[in-house]
Amino acid sequence: MIRLSILLKGTAMAILLGGSVLVAGCSLFGTKGEVTTASMQGQFDATIKAYKDGQFLVDGAVLSAMDTGSHFAYLKDQGKLPKTILLERSDESKIRKQHLQYMARMQLDYGMRVYYDDNGTLKEINPRDTKARQLEDSHERKPVQDDSKDRDASHRGYDPSQQY
Repeated sequence: MIRLSILLKGTAMAILLGGSVLVAGCSLFGTKGEVTTASMQGQFDATIKAYKDGQFLVDGAVLSAMDTGSHFAYLKDQGKLPKTILLERSDESKIRKQHLQYMARMQLDYGMRVYYDDNGTLKEINPRDTKARQLEDSHERKPVQDDSKDRDASHRGYDPSQQY
């Protein structure tokens, strides 16, 4: 009898241990349910769209990456910085690597969480994997050449000594 109860306890423990290992293994390596962007549309504090040449469409205005960063700096100063942001593609451009890198930089700078729409699947930008890049203006600004120097409105030479 004593042997039977020891054998029964050992078998019960082995089954219990095996079952818990099986359940833990299934939950560890099982697939995570993917979240679609459409189901989470209203859950974000702000939504911005990717635009051409690394620009963003924020509240209907086309902004460079630097201007978008300045916009978020202003919101942070006002105490209205969004905690979660959704980056979507616009009608003119899809989400490019450059957009993700700029948003990763803003995520590091301002401490917000940025998600993007990857063909209907919602993904979070990881700044380490995305390799955040320095914010830039959308184009180089050329120095303005002043051809009107020493000329008046009629494009004739200007001589201050011939004043009335």
